[in-house]
Amino acid sequence: MKPRIAFMGAGAVGGYVGGHLHRMGHDVTLIDAWPEHVAAVRANGLVLTGMTEAENVTAHPPILHLTQVQDFSKQRPIDICFISVKSYDTEWAAMMMRQYLAPGGYMVSLQNCINEERIANIVGWGRVLGCIAAAISVDMFEAGHIRRTVPKGGANHTVFRVGEVHGRVTARAEAIAEMIAGIDSVKVTTNLWGERWSKLCLNGMRNGVSAATGLGGNEIDQHDAIRRFSIRLGGEAVRIGQALGYQLENIGKLPPEKLALASEGDVGALAEVEALMLAGTNAAARSNLQRPSMGQDMLKGRRTEIAFMNGFVAEKGAEIGRPAGAHVRLTELVQAIERGEKQPDPAHLMTP
Repeated sequence: MKPRIAFMGAGAVGGYVGGHLHRMGHDVTLIDAWPEHVAAVRANGLVLTGMTEAENVTAHPPILHLTQVQDFSKQRPIDICFISVKSYDTEWAAMMMRQYLAPGGYMVSLQNCINEERIANIVGWGRVLGCIAAAISVDMFEAGHIRRTVPKGGANHTVFRVGEVHGRVTARAEAIAEMIAGIDSVKVTTNLWGERWSKLCLNGMRNGVSAATGLGGNEIDQHDAIRRFSIRLGGEAVRIGQALGYQLENIGKLPPEKLALASEGDVGALAEVEALMLAGTNAAARSNLQRPSMGQDMLKGRRTEIAFMNGFVAEKGAEIGRPAGAHVRLTELVQAIERGEKQPDPAHLMTP
């Protein structure tokens, strides 16, 4: 019997992964809080598009609104529950789904930021895995429609990294990786925490910057002053991660030590890092439609994850005596924009 899989959160990432898994024959049920999205998927399927014609497909997974989750009490228990909501919704989502897990069931954090501990506080450490989606760039631009705005990773870039919190390779981590392999490149990692912090470094360089400026990914990298502010964000986060003892992976395509040196005024490192960032702006590497998720949230008037991203980096830095001034500044700026005190504008980040 196939594992019963639920996706708590069927937005950009959850819908993309869950929709493709269902299309490939897995027993998947999606759950989402947006009534129009639920209605659109039920009526017309979940339309998934990418940068090539072959990626344009429609999946027809069953989908529940949050108010219908109690229907699981009448069905076979959930073996695998992917938590794919915003970080600020993690605890209630895990609490809601805990009661429907099978005795050997577990949860997989398929989210931005570092949420495994929050989930473990609800279900226990033995029932938590992490799954990182690195540089996947998906966008739910309207109800029932999710598009991917960067090419598939394939042999050039491992998109998904599945890992246990204790760092050992297990059968269940390998099973999740085997499922996801039909979507894009994947590996089982023995370095979940290092991978998580490395992804946090990358998100910290891009998401809040997009929210604060209103710019898309290519525009951020092409703007000299804002690109260098992003580098400063990355360098601060790298140094804090190193001080915390994490084994950092590349920050996108940027070697972590090189990024940190670039942020600290090393001219050669800065030239190398900027060249790598600018190389990512060509149309083949990243669509001009690509906008980091927090920038998407700002456009939609949604709450952002800034406190769980740049705010979290600043908090951890303060705990160990490594101030992260750029992260503090960006967090305060984005929160002011959320409160309606400011509007997104590149000028916010163009001064030292």
